[in-house]
Amino acid sequence: MDIIKALRELHAERKRLNAVIASLEAQLAGTRKQTATRKSPGRRGRKSMSAAERLKVSKRMTLYWEARRAQLRELQAEVPQSSSTSGS
Repeated sequence: MDIIKALRELHAERKRLNAVIASLEAQLAGTRKQTATRKSPGRRGRKSMSAAERLKVSKRMTLYWEARRAQLRELQAEVPQSSSTSGS
């Protein structure tokens, strides 16, 4: 009987397909596990500073701005104040 032979072949093909599908799903699951457990590339964003580091930066910037203000005062003292004289 041809129908019985065809059914046997179809059942055998279904078994092969199920085996291939199971193999592919296992590979996919393994790939997902590897990407999930892979270490992150690193921390992104700003680095947080400790209190000591913030204090150090604060002192440094205070000195910087004091020097800038002193330099500005020197420049203003060098330039004569000629607000009373006009070009007319």
